[in-house]
Amino acid sequence: MLKSPQAEVERKPMLKVVVFDSGYGGELFADYLQENLPVIKIIRVIDWRNADKINAKYREARKLAEAAIRPYIGRVDLIIFANHLITITSLKYFKRKYQTQKFLGLDFEQPNHFSERDTLILTTKAVAKTINYHNYLFRLKCKTKTLVLDNWPAKIDSGELAISEINNTFQSFSSREQLYPKNVILACSHFNDLKPELRICFGGNLKIYDGFENAFRKICKALELRGGTGKKKS
Repeated sequence: MLKSPQAEVERKPMLKVVVFDSGYGGELFADYLQENLPVIKIIRVIDWRNADKINAKYREARKLAEAAIRPYIGRVDLIIFANHLITITSLKYFKRKYQTQKFLGLDFEQPNHFSERDTLILTTKAVAKTINYHNYLFRLKCKTKTLVLDNWPAKIDSGELAISEINNTFQSFSSREQLYPKNVILACSHFNDLKPELRICFGGNLKIYDGFENAFRKICKALELRGGTGKKKS
């Protein structure tokens, strides 16, 4: 008796993907993947306990990330860093050290028509002081301002970031810097939680770049999937 194609699909083991981060941003990215790529099994490795250390210094972030993901190296199809600091400072390190394991991370996005629009970048001090970040700013070649919000990731994790603080911070910064952005780049995955407030402050036509869609395309390519269908490329 011939087996149906559906039965064959159902018996195939799901691709396993680890999402690592230090807090709520990783949960947001894992949720995004779960919604848009339901054919994979997502393993959330969120190091809440060491969140402050991971967001503060890249060497400490690398050390803690390596310890957290070590049990999965060589046992999963892909490991994703939903953390910009680890991505820009340590992704090459992990790829060189563990060459049989696939790694990806959240990159900085380059906005469409970026030269015509004022751009605000939300990030943390540890990211902003890296040479990778300064090289990224140089390539943008437009009126760009960086707003460092070091204490906000912890407040987002704990649910203590008030809407009034968000609005007051954005409005005062925009007025002080004479920047009225049409683009906002989120260089910290935690800040995806702020999209409604960003649009209230800067208008409904604001274009927000969070790196999620770009990462999604890279994930599908790395896993040899066509979009979110779960079909292997022919």
